[in-house]
Amino acid sequence: MNDTSHGAGQEPQTHFGFQTVRETDKAHRVAEVFHSVASRYDLMNDVMSGGLHRIWKAFTIGRAQVRPGMKVLDIAGGTGDLARAFAHRAGPAGEVWLTDINDSMLRVGRDRLLDRGLVTPVAVCDAECLPFPDRYFDRVSVAFGLRNMTHKDRALAEMRRVLKPGGKLLVLEFSRVAPMLAPVYDWYSFHVLPRMGRFIASDEDSYRYLAESIRMHPDQETLAEMLRSVGLDRVQYFNLTAGVVALHEGVRLD
Repeated sequence: MNDTSHGAGQEPQTHFGFQTVRETDKAHRVAEVFHSVASRYDLMNDVMSGGLHRIWKAFTIGRAQVRPGMKVLDIAGGTGDLARAFAHRAGPAGEVWLTDINDSMLRVGRDRLLDRGLVTPVAVCDAECLPFPDRYFDRVSVAFGLRNMTHKDRALAEMRRVLKPGGKLLVLEFSRVAPMLAPVYDWYSFHVLPRMGRFIASDEDSYRYLAESIRMHPDQETLAEMLRSVGLDRVQYFNLTAGVVALHEGVRLD
């Protein structure tokens, strides 16, 4: 599935929340959102989810089954929650990379890891063009970052490329909530969430975009098929909190 569309002679277009923008503009506008919210990102996550994001991440960490000596790549790792847990599990013999396309988020994550005595490699990089060799990592994770990528299919193909045979990709992302909860969830997302952004992070527009980007993200079955289409096997997903979030997994077998 590709996010873009264009006619003859026209510059490719893509989604930025509910808006249609030029592909060349999207990365810049997403970067502005995360530059704006980086310093209060974890606080806002706690407030928005009632702390549930910590449970969702803990489930992901458990499913990753990182063992001592493993090589792990955390994409769009932001403030470093997953990378920190993976680094503890991989141990001194392991190698855990924290990456993000946004340097403001990456600095927050790097500093938090250092504050906890963890010295791990960090890199500003685009998930659609990863600067790592083929078949290098045992695990690749991306939490709450895939929906912001312009070409999700390219990013997923890159994630598979850098996985070793037998390696696992884990994608934790907002998804489609159970239909009976949808009216309440929509009201919360478009009325409460932007106001929280205004009062806590002084940024209503960024949190309105985040709510919109969730609605534009592929549903559970569509994303599962995207993982299969880039060559991943044993694809499955787990709905968390009635589908507010889903964890997708895929394994590279060859």
